[in-house]
Amino acid sequence: MKKRWKIKDQADSQTVDTLSESLGIHPKLSNLLAQRGITTFDEAKAFFRPSLSDLHDPFLMKDMDLAVERILKAIENNENIMVYGDYDVDGTTAVSLTYTFLKNVHKKLEFYIPDRYKEGYGVSYQGIDTAAEHEAKLIIALDCGIKAVEKVAYATEKGIDFIICDHHRPGDKLPEAVAVLDPKREDCNYPFKELSGAGVGFKLMQALASRLNMDQSKVYSCLDLAVISIAADIVPIVDENRILAYYGLKRINSKPSPGIFSILTAAGFQKDSESKKKGLFFNREITINDLVFAVGPRINAAGRIKEATHSVKLLISKNEPYADKLGQEINELNITRRDLDKQITEEAIDIIRQSEVLQSKKTTVVYRPTWHKGVIGIVASRLMEHYYKPTIVLTESEGLLTGSARSVKDFDIYDALDSCSDLLEHFGGHMYAAGLALKPENLKPFMEALEAYAEKHITEEMLVPEIEIDEELYLSDINAKFYRILRQFAPFGPGNMTPLFMSKNLIDTGFAKLVGKNGNQNHLKFETVHQNHTGNPLGAIGFNLGEYYDHIKAGKPFNLCYHVEENEWQGHVSLQLRVKDIDPEV
Repeated sequence: MKKRWKIKDQADSQTVDTLSESLGIHPKLSNLLAQRGITTFDEAKAFFRPSLSDLHDPFLMKDMDLAVERILKAIENNENIMVYGDYDVDGTTAVSLTYTFLKNVHKKLEFYIPDRYKEGYGVSYQGIDTAAEHEAKLIIALDCGIKAVEKVAYATEKGIDFIICDHHRPGDKLPEAVAVLDPKREDCNYPFKELSGAGVGFKLMQALASRLNMDQSKVYSCLDLAVISIAADIVPIVDENRILAYYGLKRINSKPSPGIFSILTAAGFQKDSESKKKGLFFNREITINDLVFAVGPRINAAGRIKEATHSVKLLISKNEPYADKLGQEINELNITRRDLDKQITEEAIDIIRQSEVLQSKKTTVVYRPTWHKGVIGIVASRLMEHYYKPTIVLTESEGLLTGSARSVKDFDIYDALDSCSDLLEHFGGHMYAAGLALKPENLKPFMEALEAYAEKHITEEMLVPEIEIDEELYLSDINAKFYRILRQFAPFGPGNMTPLFMSKNLIDTGFAKLVGKNGNQNHLKFETVHQNHTGNPLGAIGFNLGEYYDHIKAGKPFNLCYHVEENEWQGHVSLQLRVKDIDPEV
């Protein structure tokens, strides 16, 4: 698929020069900082050396004092507390984090994760009934509840109080809970609005520890769970999230919990004594990408295929043999999930190929009643990437069509669903990902209404994938010092993506080849590329870019956009370009 290359606006030259001089770094690196809003020495210091002391005061969050007072009352009165969370990664890590910390100060504690299929998303009546049966007087809801007006009222009738810790957009009316913690509340002046669900839970535990005069290290020991939620929920890794992610990764890399260790070993990471000299537990450093693509899917697999309670049991476990057993079981569920994902994606693509009407629209809505509810969100993401259109995948559950939505850059799928809300039973989510349910008879009018909204709000240009390039480099700019400082920009993620560079007028040295496994040789491997026949040739690899092989082998010049990375081969470490796209039209 042809992509648009767009170079970001470059920073003010005076700001770049001042930063370069004060920090002693290459102007191209100073430009990267300035693009991220970092324009002074002190801001750069805070960016490169995140400090837990820079975390915001949790009591700045609306209702935080009420939430803490209610938990203290429950502890004092020895009440049963239920920690309740959604079945996805953010929900299960939020529950695990809150439960793990509360266990330090309160013993009458249990957790509850709703069944994806029987109860659906968010707070359920069944969950409240279970809390009542267990004589719980307080439910702490995490990563859900901001729209649970009727459910909270139902709990109140049963003598159960609610504390809601959510990060989704509120509806027109807030639930009448004891406390509603959500930075996105219009009346909340908390300085950072983009916490994950587990992040909001972390702030509550941080506030509680403060009131109990506990050492904050007890809360910080849970940051491994917070960073997994930040990575999996794709929240911006800026401001407070950057600090939480930075120290969460440090903990995973140096002292992983039994549960996280079992997930990583099941994913192929190996404990390594040599790496311990570098402060690493595994054979290489665990990154945000590893959490997104290796850890998150495995935690999610339990809820998608079986029960999400398995993931919480794993994440809170202190017993290594038990954690290892659960980790293996969850890995098997992930294998099943991958098979289902592949099968349903192929079926959905087949439906689209056979429908000229679907192909002509600006949105994609596909439905089959037999599709497994647990993987349709993943399928929606794959279809969106394949066709690059806002995509909704629906299946049937409990008499309703339920599904997941994913969107393209600059098109707010939440607002699009909101415009069709009269045809939906319920919906919720973010700008680029949402969930929804509707009656079968409303499918056709819903598809028409969604398409009509898209016609007004999507330009043709928006349906061409855009590659946003940070800046142009000469290959001669790239050296060991440049890369050493570039690595310190991590952890990478939304708001601080891995820098993407462009270099023009490159030539292959004549040894480029196609590589790949299982007969699929569609990856382009350059032994070295050089620029204008000058020095500093660099190796490069471009996955699924084999279509450009003939152009490259003919010795014609080309432009590359790429990340800079380290490549280790037979003990030798060198810098290489991870190519994202090739433009042969120099």
